[in-house]
Parts: sequence; structure tokens; C-alpha cells
Amino acid sequence: MSAAEILPEDRLRADLYNFLGVLLARPPEQLLLDQVAGLTGDGGEVGDAIDALARMAAKARPAALETEFNKLFIGLGRGELLPYASYYLTGFLNEKPLAALRRDMAARGLARSENVYEPEDNIASLLEMMAALIVGRFGPPASLEDQREFHNKHIAPWARHFFGDLEAAKNSVFYASVGTLGRAFLDIEAEGFRMSAAAPA
Repeated sequence: MSAAEILPEDRLRADLYNFLGVLLARPPEQLLLDQVAGLTGDGGEVGDAIDALARMAAKARPAALETEFNKLFIGLGRGELLPYASYYLTGFLNEKPLAALRRDMAARGLARSENVYEPEDNIASLLEMMAALIVGRFGPPASLEDQREFHNKHIAPWARHFFGDLEAAKNSVFYASVGTLGRAFLDIEAEGFRMSAAAPA
């Protein structure tokens, strides 16, 4: 499959993975907040979550969100949440889930950018990788089977739990809405992958 043959619904999936990754990579600036404030959902749990996030973005200010982001993810020593697969799956950073991810990244031609120093199993990086696989940013678009394998191995075991924690975190205000959207989206992705795996070849 070439990039030109990607279905519109798959481009939308990739866009949502990228969107969540951008919001979780760094505090949003005013331009991004303005763009988020202009979004409208089309019903359902994901659409409702987008509407709620847009309302939060319309009221948010970059300085406040930088403070919120730092309290959640950075803090003095560590933030309220540690958004890494290794931590969620083992209780420690830089463990076997990160090693497995690095092997799978190498097999797919993915590599950490030279100016990025965080471990690759950060939630923002994993969401960006998933989007890249769908649209073929670093090679041919991944097959649905390959997408499902990557998702089920590196995202499904922990990311929904992370988004639930983000919804409930003490310091979450704007990011609680990000958590709701992420959780709702991953529920749909998991069901879609489950159905595709069960479908006859």
C-alpha cells in the first residue's frame, strides 16, 4: 500500500494519534490552543471528548498550562505521573518494555531523534510512532496487522491506564480532558483491532 492509498478514516486515526502526542510532548502554545478551541466533535464518546477539550482550550492560557504540565510530568524530581511504558508495566524506568520497543523500532526503521533525550517509551513518542506507521512517514504504510501488533504490544497494555490516571490526577485541569479523549480513542482502537483480528482472512 502506498501513502496515496491510505483510507480517509486511517488518516483521521493518524491525525488523532499525532494530536494527542503533540499535547503530551510539551505544553501547548497559544496558536495550538486556538486551533484546539475551534475543534468540534461529531458525537459519540470521542466527539464529546473533543468538544470538552475545545471548551477547556478556549479558557486556557499557555503560562497556566506550562505550570500544569510541569506538575503532572516533570515536578521537582518527578511529576505526579510518569508517562512511560516501562514504569507502568514494571514500576521502574528503562526496563524490558523499553528494550522490546527499541528492537521493534529498529525492525521498522524508526529511531529516536538526536535532539530527544527522553526514553522512547514515553506516551507522546509512542503515539507519534503509531501515527507514523499508519501513514508511512518513514517508509511504506504499515499493514493493519503490523499496526495491531505494535499497538497491542507497546500501547494497549498500559496507555489506557495512563489516560485514566491523567483524567483523575490531582493537578489535571486541561489535561483531564486530554485524558478523557485519549481513553475514549484507545477504546475504539482496541475494539477495531479486536474485530479485524477476528475477521476471516
